[in-house]
Amino acid sequence: MVNVGSADRALRFVAGFVLILLGFLPAVSQSIGGWSWALLGAGAIFIVTATLRYCPAYHLMGVGTCKQ
Repeated sequence: MVNVGSADRALRFVAGFVLILLGFLPAVSQSIGGWSWALLGAGAIFIVTATLRYCPAYHLMGVGTCKQ
């Protein structure tokens, strides 16, 4: 089952990479404290959904960005 299209997939990879990078930057992690784990988790979710081309939230909402 695939519900993530090519453009959406590329955006998810970029957003995931940026969020993970921000989570590891000392200046950001010191300013937001424990929330840096949330950035890392969100980034990981974006990377995984882009890799699998499946988004459970899209499935629940009945949305798909890929061409059938």
